[in-house]
Amino acid sequence: MHGRSDLFGSQPPLLYPPYRSTTRRAPSRPLIRLPESLSDLHMPVYGWWPIGETDNDLTRQHPEEPQGQRITVAGRVVDEDARAVSGALIEIWQANAAGRYRHAKDAHPAPLDPNFTGGGRTVTDADGRYEFTTIKPGAYPWRNHDNAWRPAHIHFSLFGSTFRTRLVTQMYFPDDPLFPYDPILQSIPDERARHRLVSRFDLELTRPECALGFSFDIVLRGHDATPFEGRV
Repeated sequence: MHGRSDLFGSQPPLLYPPYRSTTRRAPSRPLIRLPESLSDLHMPVYGWWPIGETDNDLTRQHPEEPQGQRITVAGRVVDEDARAVSGALIEIWQANAAGRYRHAKDAHPAPLDPNFTGGGRTVTDADGRYEFTTIKPGAYPWRNHDNAWRPAHIHFSLFGSTFRTRLVTQMYFPDDPLFPYDPILQSIPDERARHRLVSRFDLELTRPECALGFSFDIVLRGHDATPFEGRV
């Protein structure tokens, strides 16, 4: 294990005033350790239904295809020594191509897509690999500050052997002009660490006449760890 000094500057702080929600969410008192419970099971807990055939293909979860640019997002989950992390549950959620979530609290006046829910999941294979087919999400306003817009992104959640091992991060797309104006991305002090949240266009992953490919590897620990939300 690497010490916290290795992570200095590479992980976002719990309190970052330009990201206004953190002023309400960041702990102001010492954390309380909860007694062990179901969350401490020493085996993956994936919910009460098995992963289905279309869970990692968000374009095939409804009777018709969703609107927008079809993309493939794939990569590996590894530890600090580049060793594969197999059997990790990965969940994603995202806005649709118009920049709107299928959520009751999303009031963005952009159209909902009846053929796009915006959620998927899969489990990494023996080599730590995962793959999703989805639609490139749109940017959207979020009222954090004047004329605030979030860059296009996909949320990633990773579960290891217990619920307490959950990590959450976001994946961005190359060359987005909104990067300098996004307090969430800019809350990560280290520019190199911020770059680790940006996917890479991958022609080999691109499927002819079907979907553009983007590579996104996730490093769980160490000096080159992917930035995660809420990590302390």
